Parts: sequence; structure tokens; C-alpha cells
Amino acid sequence: MQEYYKAGLRVPDDVTLLWADDNWGDIRRLPTEAERRRSGGAGIYYHFDYVGGPRNYKWVNTNPIPRVWEQMTLAKEYGADRIWIVNVGHFKGVEFPTEYFMHLGWDTRRWTNRNIDEYTRLWTEREFGATYARDIAEIISGYTRYNGRRKPELLEPTTYSLTDYQEAERVVDAFNSLAAKAERIHAELPQEARDAFYQLVLFPTKACAQVNELYVAAGRNALYARQGRATANAMAARVETLFKADSELMDYYNRTFAGGKWNHFMDQVHIGYTIWQDPPKNVMPKVTRIELPEAATMGIAVEGSADAWPGVDGDPMLPSFDVFNRQRRYIDVFNRGKTPFQFEATTSAPWIVLSQRTGTVHDEVRLWVSVDWTKAPDEEASGSLTIARPGDETVTVQISALNPLQLPPIGFAGFVEAEGHISIEAEHFSRNVHAGSVRWDRIDSYGRTLSAMSVFPVTAPSATPPNESACLEYRVFLLRSGSVDVNIYAAPSLNFDPARGVRIAVSFDDEAPQMVEVLSKDFDARNGNREWEQSVKDACRVVKSKHTLTARGEHTLKIWMVDPAVVIEKIVVDLGGVKPSYLGPPESHRMGVR
Repeated sequence: MQEYYKAGLRVPDDVTLLWADDNWGDIRRLPTEAERRRSGGAGIYYHFDYVGGPRNYKWVNTNPIPRVWEQMTLAKEYGADRIWIVNVGHFKGVEFPTEYFMHLGWDTRRWTNRNIDEYTRLWTEREFGATYARDIAEIISGYTRYNGRRKPELLEPTTYSLTDYQEAERVVDAFNSLAAKAERIHAELPQEARDAFYQLVLFPTKACAQVNELYVAAGRNALYARQGRATANAMAARVETLFKADSELMDYYNRTFAGGKWNHFMDQVHIGYTIWQDPPKNVMPKVTRIELPEAATMGIAVEGSADAWPGVDGDPMLPSFDVFNRQRRYIDVFNRGKTPFQFEATTSAPWIVLSQRTGTVHDEVRLWVSVDWTKAPDEEASGSLTIARPGDETVTVQISALNPLQLPPIGFAGFVEAEGHISIEAEHFSRNVHAGSVRWDRIDSYGRTLSAMSVFPVTAPSATPPNESACLEYRVFLLRSGSVDVNIYAAPSLNFDPARGVRIAVSFDDEAPQMVEVLSKDFDARNGNREWEQSVKDACRVVKSKHTLTARGEHTLKIWMVDPAVVIEKIVVDLGGVKPSYLGPPESHRMGVR
């Protein structure tokens, strides 16, 4: 109907205009100033699950309430408050966001961008008592954040990077940690509270942790098979174990949990999507098994590369180390055969530290590499470590470390470049410059990693920087000059005002702000629009500006408000070192912060 309305259809003034989201929680249109004067008013039709493109999502709760707050607050402030309808579809599992949606509609002034976490804590305290309220609130916020950044139906074996930033490992470990905490609390709660806790907290956390690990294991299986690792077969078995565990967990929920009270509520297919529609049944990701010779053959894989040595030209090189971030990198020593073998690792310099120097490899051994900064040379240092199977193969891994003197200068407070980039969580600004009543403010727990910054009031008029434009400033220290890209990780919000698109501006130091279009005025959120499909899959939109800096050292990055309702989660300054990943590089070292 929105298309008809856009083409000129008009309805009686006393009829309420019910605007819809894009089926993924992003409101497509809100009333204009003229429409706000209509006697019939306006409302919103929103989604907590959906059947349609780019894929269905209807298994468990994937709706972080910070996102609900941000979008429905826009609706309220722009006058779409006569009717709020939320499509919950499979109601069992979305009780929590549904209740929040209703509370927000009942008293929109009570719940703000700064007390979203408080709502979750109060809700858990009401349901389960004060003893575990804070921990349970962290579990609910955690699992919904993880599901919100990539819905389970959208997961692929390659969603999270298997080689860079230890991303896949961090995702799996974080989800499994939440599930372990939920298991522990479930065992300690009074018996009468356990069924409710299981259904509302433990089950969705455990189920989604398993599915995330399942897809990562499938990705590792494919990678390890290409590398010829013996562990490819073990990883194939892990995929099968996790797929079986998922089936058993669904069966337990349907037939055993609460005496079978909720039988068939967990029949929903959620593994194995290839198109928008769910397959007839869950389909395990493809796995590959390899034939291994009896004789041992040593293989080496390093963090930051999908290659394996011997077998590739040149020496492997670990991602760089620096005194600011004090990284810990890994090297996998693996077997390409069935017979165990011994290995020895030696270093070219005493500042290179290994977790172990000898060992027996049955399938694989992970060596952790770090730097003793009390022994590292000043400025830039190069070194290596050699891994040998006595009397046979030898592989040398190159290492570089940065330990600059008086860089940054004493007293500097801000982010320092490392590995050719600076990654910043948006809330960690150095200075927040208001423009009268217009300001940037934090939305608690919003987005894929930490939180977000958005412009308030959300009805503020558009601005032309640097005049009367609210500005976020970030102090950064760059180790080189030249061309840089600034990547802004923004929410996938839409161009709800038909008179304009969605813009911000970016500058360094005193240069003229550069306009960046987050979304064009004519952007059409629908199936077939690949940009829209990608943004809702990723729960994020990344936009870029390009700059040239003539000097290394201290600079101030500025993010200017142009249009309201932009939500910024993360900023990555790329000097050529950013590697492909889903969540972007982890936040860089920030000096001068206790």
C-alpha cells in the first residue's frame, strides 16, 4: 500500500495511516509535518519475526530491545503513535521483546536510551528474584545482541573470519560462555523457577550457541581440508556432533521439557537455508573428510592466512605486534598424516616468547607467540621463529614488532594506530560538541559490539557542517601519513523522510567536512535491492570517506551531524591494513584512559 500512497493515493483525513517496517525492524516511512496534522494520525506495523526475503527468521528471539527502543522512539517523536502493532508470529520465545514493546508504547517517556539495560535487569528481577537478576540480564542482553547481529537462519560457515582477528574463536567463546553461565544459574535456581528460566533464558542461549559453533566448525572443516590437516576429519565429526545435539535439544524442548507442554513449538527449521524459504527439514552443513597417509608430515598455519606451509612460496608471516596492543598470536603445528611426530621451535631473538618450544603432534598443537617488551628493541624490530621436525621439514615464520620511543608523546589521550588501522567504538569519543540543544548521545547496548551514538532530539532539523552541527571528536595518533579511508559502521536504518536521505559528514583536523551519504533519498528497501538485502543480513551498513593526511602523528577525527536518526556503532580508520571480517577489527588501544 505504501507504493500506492507514494504514487498519489489519498485516504480520508480521519483514517489512520499505518506505516510498516521493512520486515526486519527498520521503519520505512514516518509522517511528514503535513501528515502529522491529519486527524486520523498514524501508526506502525513492526516485525519480531518474518517469512520472506532475504531469508525467513522465525525460530527464536533475535530482537535486541535497544534496536526496538531506537526505531519506536522515532515513530513516537514523528507522530506515528495512534496504533502500534508488532508481528510476533511464533510467540513462544519473543515474550521479552514483546513485553518491552508494550511497555514502551504505554509509557514512552519512562524508557530512554540510557536505561535500556535497567529495564532488562528489572524484568529479570521480577521473574527470577534479585540474587541473579544482573547476571540473567547480561545473558538476555548478550544472546539477543549476538542473534541480532546475525540471525541464526542467515549464518554460513564463512560468516565470521576463520583467519583474522581471531574472530570466529571470539564469537564462539563468547556465546558458549553465556550458555555456561545460564546452565550454572539454572542449576542454582529454586525448582519452581527453572521451567520459566529454561524457556526464556537457557534454551535460546544454549541453542543459538550450538548453531553458531556448528557453522564455525563447518568453516574450519573446509579450511582444514584445503590445508591437508588431520584435524579436518575431527572437525567434520564436531559438525555432526553439534547437528545431533541441536536435534536432541529441539526434541527435549518438545517432548520432555515441562512434561511436553510445548510440544511442536520447536519444530521450526533453522539450519541449512540456501534461499529465502526454509528447507523442509534441518540440513547439516556440508563436511569434507580427507584420506591421511600413515607417515607423518608436518604442516604449519599461521594467524592471518588461509595458506599452509610447506607448500606455499615464501615464508609465512604473523600479523605485526606492537607495544600498545600487546597482541598474542597463534601458529598451528599440524599433522598431515596418522603417525605422531616431534617438533622443536627456536627463536631468533630473546624478545620472542613462545608458549612451548617442543612437543608431540598427534593431530595439531597451537603455539602462542607474544613479545617480551622489556627485551624488545626500540622502534621497529624484525625476527623469526623456526619450527622443525628433527631430520625433516623446517618452516620459518617471520615476525615484526613496533616499540616506538616517545610515540605518542607523553600526555596523549586517544587511539593509536597499529596493524595499519585504528578501530574505535563510537561511544569512546574524546569530545562531544553540542550545537545548541542538538547533541550526540549513547544508546546503551545497541548494535553488534558495544553501543552506539545517535543524534538527539531525533526530530532535529538537518544541518550543514561545520555550522550549527553537533560533532563527535576522536583523538588519534597515526604512524604514517598519506591516504586514509574512514569506515563508518552504521545501523541499517532507512530514509523514513521522503524529503531527504540520510547523511553525516567526516573530517580530520581543520579540513572542510566531507559529506557522506549513508542512504539516498530514493533508496528503496525491498527484495531485489542487493544493498538493502546485505544491510539487513549484516545488521549494519558501512559507509566510507577518503582523506589525505600530510603528516603522521596526532590528528582529530570529526564526525558531524547532518541529518538526524543516524546511528553510528563503530569507526575504523584504514591506512591499508584492515583485513576482511564480519565485525571489523577489535577496538584499538586507547591511551590516557583508566
